[in-house]
Amino acid sequence: MNKDVCVIVPYYNGSKFIERALKSIYSQTVTPSEVIVVDDGSSEDEAGFLIKIAEKYPFKLIKKDNGGQGSARNEGVFAAKSEYICFLDQDDYFYPWHIDKLLSVVPDNNNFFGFAYGDVAEAEGNGDIVRSSMIKEHSVHPKENLYQILGKDMFVLPSASIISRVAFESVGGFDEQFTGYEDDDLFLRMFRGGFTNIFVDESVTVWCIHSASTSYSVKMSRSRWRYYKKLKELYPDDRLKKRFIFSDLLRPRFGPLIFNDALQSKLCKSIDYPELKGYFVEFFFTLFKDKHVRKVVKLKYLLWLLLLGLPRWLLFILRIRCGF
Repeated sequence: MNKDVCVIVPYYNGSKFIERALKSIYSQTVTPSEVIVVDDGSSEDEAGFLIKIAEKYPFKLIKKDNGGQGSARNEGVFAAKSEYICFLDQDDYFYPWHIDKLLSVVPDNNNFFGFAYGDVAEAEGNGDIVRSSMIKEHSVHPKENLYQILGKDMFVLPSASIISRVAFESVGGFDEQFTGYEDDDLFLRMFRGGFTNIFVDESVTVWCIHSASTSYSVKMSRSRWRYYKKLKELYPDDRLKKRFIFSDLLRPRFGPLIFNDALQSKLCKSIDYPELKGYFVEFFFTLFKDKHVRKVVKLKYLLWLLLLGLPRWLLFILRIRCGF
């Protein structure tokens, strides 16, 4: 089987970080066959910066209207010719052994291979390392159990993965409605489709987390809500097998985050507060009507709902005194 690798980088107003990412790609101990950068509708100045960088690095540049990171990644895969795909976010960077380590575990002639992925180091926006390893603290690896996948974030980063093009295209690529959780959604669909996954217990990528990341935006809050709704529709309770998906898995995974999104938006006087509070109110009534959710949990969520009705000054005092 052809083991050519394409690295795809979605770019959106990323002039501050893109050269660091590109340097890490062109410093690989195993050279990728293709490098594609997809400009996802950047501003004129930012797009111009990328064109200048293209004179320095031999990547293929694709320009498209803004559609989000998932859309940009899909566009890159469509243009690629290689059998295996690595993604790299513009503000992250590869360790030099990224492709080598991941490609080495890809089995030969296995049509059911889906993806291999490694650990990541956590860094600040400027690239300074905070933790040299992190994903094992948050989830179980490799992925072998649907209910573990539904109950916690997967912590399989596209920037730390190598993906079979066959598997990617078989499940339809990234769901472009998401601007957050699109990675969990993709890898879950691969898992459900019968494709295998392999975990490499070594950091292969540096994940740079900073305040400009999608993780800290209202886009993430909206995407979280959409992903929760998608999972709730796809995975109803199985009463015969006594598998209560909402109460045991989706509620503890998403409930506190949906509440916190609403709370923070109120404290910050965000114009998005009515929308985010609406998400929590809907979540609360779903929880309240579910007979498998314990009464003490329902009481906690009722208190949270009441908290959202308090004036901001009192919320600040409670936050200082109670630490919520």
